[in-house]
Amino acid sequence: MARCTAPVRGHIRGGGADCPVCGPRYRGFRSSYAPSYTPSYTPSYTPSYTPSYSSGSSGGGRSSGGGSRRTAKPRWSGGGSAVWYTPQEVQALTPIRETVEKRASAPDARDMFLCHAWDDRQGVAKELCDLLVAANVSVWFSENDISLGEPFLRAIDKGLAKSRIGIVLVTPTLLKRLPAPGAVADKELSVLLARNQLVPIVHNTTYEALRDVSPMLASRNGLDTAENTMAEVAAKLAELIALPAAA
Repeated sequence: MARCTAPVRGHIRGGGADCPVCGPRYRGFRSSYAPSYTPSYTPSYTPSYTPSYSSGSSGGGRSSGGGSRRTAKPRWSGGGSAVWYTPQEVQALTPIRETVEKRASAPDARDMFLCHAWDDRQGVAKELCDLLVAANVSVWFSENDISLGEPFLRAIDKGLAKSRIGIVLVTPTLLKRLPAPGAVADKELSVLLARNQLVPIVHNTTYEALRDVSPMLASRNGLDTAENTMAEVAAKLAELIALPAAA
């Protein structure tokens, strides 16, 4: 009679398959129990998403230009205008716009007085003046408005009195000229700074450099050609002085 081998030598091969008593039963049980699946937890996928941020971006969505992204529209900008401003530009230009509106009825007034360094009159100052004139802005510009033989300072005094606002073209040349005794540009700035009607246009220099020469002028925010082309500066100035047509 066959006996189970487990009490003597154990089920040493096949987990009991070698036992004359348990083998047939074990083999039948095992065959019906053997797993026929593969583990379902084996990672067989790759992530379906990719990061949505880009390197160099900050939490506020600021542009690479250090926060100078043009996203604002001032109240005086027409609905069909393609010109956009930074919030800082709108803040700086709003008081100037209020001055324009107050002086709207001034008889025979020019839209703006262009203050510049004498050495810039044939270059960047003329470029800006020409762009403004092309945008239908009336500009008092010394190269065009001082007649031969006319007293220079008196002509400038009249130009200042007859202009709604003033713009000053801040260039490296102007920064050199301002500290000089009796500089004409310094006299023009003194008049314009006394009223809330001055827009600095910083070109090829910085507000930091301007602050070293004229802290008062540097305290007035304006437009900067490091962030705008000269054509964009002219377009913004043209919108600034444009008034609705009389009914």
